[in-house]
Order: sequence, then C-alpha cells, then structure tokens
Amino acid sequence: MRGRRKASAGPLPQRDGIDAVRVRLPEDPEGLWTSVGAYLAGRFGGAIGVARVVAMLDEERFVGADGTAVRSDEPYTAGRSLWFHRDFAAEEPVPFPVGVVFRDAHLVVADKPHFLATTPRGRHITETAVARLRRELGLPTLQPAHRLDRLTAGLVLFVVRPEERGAYQTLFRDRLVHKEYEAVAPYDPSVALPRTVRSRIVKERGVLAAREEPGEANSESRVELVERRGGLGLYRLVPATGRTHQLRVHMNALGAPIVHDPLYPLVEPEEAVEDWNRPLQLLARRLEFTDPVSGEPRRFESGLRLSAWPER
Repeated sequence: MRGRRKASAGPLPQRDGIDAVRVRLPEDPEGLWTSVGAYLAGRFGGAIGVARVVAMLDEERFVGADGTAVRSDEPYTAGRSLWFHRDFAAEEPVPFPVGVVFRDAHLVVADKPHFLATTPRGRHITETAVARLRRELGLPTLQPAHRLDRLTAGLVLFVVRPEERGAYQTLFRDRLVHKEYEAVAPYDPSVALPRTVRSRIVKERGVLAAREEPGEANSESRVELVERRGGLGLYRLVPATGRTHQLRVHMNALGAPIVHDPLYPLVEPEEAVEDWNRPLQLLARRLEFTDPVSGEPRRFESGLRLSAWPER
C-alpha cells in the first residue's frame, strides 16, 4: 500500500522507527467518492484488497489531524489529511549491530553493517539503519543525508534536526564530501595502478545489475592498490561521482570484481545474496567535509574491517 511518503508531524507516533503515512484527499470535481471509506477502498483496494481496507477502518487504523479515528461513512472532504500505519511484513533481522562512530546534537555518523538497507524500501522497512537508529537512540526525527548500498558496509551520515538535513544533503549533491572506500578483489599484475576509471553507467529500474555503455562518461573512480597478499589485493577506491553500483561496476570492468559480489560479473541466485557468511568485500572507510552548520572540518573513519582481509 502506498500513501504520501513525505514525513510530517502527524498525530500518530512512529511504529518500529517508521513514520505514519499521510494521505491527502484530492479534489473530486465529478463527485466520484461519496464517503471517506469509498475513496480509501478505491485508492488502496487494488494493492491490499478492499476487505483489508475495510478491516483497517473497523480497527480505527486511519485517523484525522486530531488523532480521532475516521469512520468509513464520513463525508468525503477534499483537502483533508489522514494518517495511518502500513502493515509491515515480517522481516528477517540482520544479525549485525549498527555502530555509532560519532554523535552530537546535529549529526549521527553510523557504521552500517553489510546486508542492512539505509532507508525503507521494498521489502526492507523496519530492518533498516534509519529505523534501527531511531529506536535505539531515541531520535524519531533522524534522517540520512545520503544512502549506502544495502550490501556495502561502512559510514553513513544521519542528521538529527530536520531543518538541517538540506544543508548536509547539498554537500553530497555538490560533491563536497571526500569519500574513500576499501575493497578486496583479485590482484592482476597486468592492470596498471593507480588509475582513474571513467565510463557511462546505466541502471534500469527492475534490473538488478547496472551496465556500462558507449557515450559520454557520467562516472569517475580513482583506484589504488594498497597491499597485495597472494592472488588478492586490498584497494582504495575514491569515487568522484555517485552512480548506482559505480565502484562495483568499475572494479569488474578492470577484471577485478569485488570478492563476494553477487551481481558482477554474474548475477547469482538470491540465496547467495543473503548469505551472512559471504558479505560483499566493500567498505565505506572515510568521510571528510566542512560542516555546513558549524563550519568545522569533519573527518570520520569506519571501525569495521573486511573479513577477507584480516589484520595481522
């Protein structure tokens, strides 16, 4: 069921770290909806079934701005706002903690583990970094300033105060944040490093893997070899852009796909993707920027380590 996803200060508290959905009743010049219940059944019945919408109304799951439960037979009023909590499917808990690298009145810098999504999306709702941190830290207004792929571990910047989120998001949009990643991948002596990789990356909705295609480059990554152990190398990756799966695509294009990558070079079965013992060996190691609120220089480093490259 989809409603208006934009968070608002509605009458319902968060549930499991997730905001209630706000629905604004649209204009109805043709008089199609004779009641609130008729509109809700028409809007959401196709997704969850009319019977479930009726049951949610009977359970007083829809409320108005004053928190009073909405009756099915109430007259339809265009412009009115309603709130409700979606039904969440059971999610398998990701068995790794979300570390906190830094916290003050403005920011939370978290060490997101592998397999945990940053924000609610698709079948990952309550088992996400933002939902967990809201619950664990008691910060219901916490929001991410950027996103990290679900299979990638490492640093994610969260903003405590909603009014300051735009300032931090602008840093990432304008590429004013220096980001460094670490990856473990095969070592190939024929690949000259360091080098800067530029290509055009395309990611289609509904297709798991991104691809490179001819045309003007829209992605750029710096690739450096830090250390070699036998047939594997530890690499420092510095992206200048932020295309979906960019570092994974570029490493694969060099003939050095990141260890345990379930998409590159080949898309593996879903059970391989969700194998806790085979995390993608990619880590967001460092974030550096000038704080847009305080003016201070900020530098954060992940405390996580890649399992395929144990410290000696």
